[in-house]
Amino acid sequence: MHASRRRFIRFATAATAAAGIPALGRAAAPVTLRFSSTMTADANSAHFIWYQRFSENLRKSVGDQLRVDFFPNGQLGKEADVVQQVRLGSIDMMITGSSIWATALPELALLDLGFLFDNYAHVGRAVDSGVAGIYDNLLQTRTGCSVIGWGSHFNARSVYTKPAITDLAQLKNVKLRVLPTQAFIETFKLMGAIPTPIAFNEVYTAVQTGVVEGFEHDAASVLSNKLNEVVRNSWQTNHLFSPCITVIGKRGLAKIPDALKGPFRAAASEATFYQRQAAATKGADALASLKKQGMTFFPMADAERDNVRKQMREKLWVPFTQTYPVTAPVLAAIDKARA
Repeated sequence: MHASRRRFIRFATAATAAAGIPALGRAAAPVTLRFSSTMTADANSAHFIWYQRFSENLRKSVGDQLRVDFFPNGQLGKEADVVQQVRLGSIDMMITGSSIWATALPELALLDLGFLFDNYAHVGRAVDSGVAGIYDNLLQTRTGCSVIGWGSHFNARSVYTKPAITDLAQLKNVKLRVLPTQAFIETFKLMGAIPTPIAFNEVYTAVQTGVVEGFEHDAASVLSNKLNEVVRNSWQTNHLFSPCITVIGKRGLAKIPDALKGPFRAAASEATFYQRQAAATKGADALASLKKQGMTFFPMADAERDNVRKQMREKLWVPFTQTYPVTAPVLAAIDKARA
């Protein structure tokens, strides 16, 4: 049975079950959850696309018994702080990149190592075939929190620079802004660049003034933050396909009556599948828009990608699983899911 068909049946079954909840339960005061995001509340946000579908699913299955209020643009705080608030229960849910939760579960950092995934379809296969379960069990044991959705961002992360870069030789000693995590820093050290951690809101000025010669990021973020005004070239390394995860805290989950937990999870599951498809379309649109606005793209050669991946496996992936043995099955599942 096709994956989308199976998801639809599960969602429909959960919705039908919810319709059978006793009238007394339906008359109870509605449960309200607070849901945090750092992105905007519009169709250009991978976070909001997931939330909007999830919210629609909940309305169809449980009516007004359960409401999830969305707080965009970091209204509830910085992501690192929100992680702690979700753990404590003062914020119920958040949606973010998986790397943010590595502060609470270091084993998640495996997913940020360079060239681990081929594309977002590969991410989806790996997550659905066991990776999600391993990390969710670890997170529940360590923090009491649960991952209820493994979606996609709009694009893979690639290299964007002032000078045109088309291969590893040209990347050598180039100062690149990278996300300030060890996984990103080590990835670009191996590639020969000079990784320079800088806050995202400082990237435009840092490139403009020559502090760095470029950065690594995804096309949709480049477009929405107008970073294509300071760089005109992109080497399509596609080095990271970062999962977009939705996490609910232990206290947040406890607020939901047992009779509504099934429909709640079914709504999240269907929203995840929907968001993955929508993100792929949005990602392609972002690349096309950048190209139309003058960005020049240079694809990474397949042979060079294969060689870099071998280095990453030897020097980053395998050593990581040796440091955190519980992630060895994760790497095995990712390799098995590779097309």
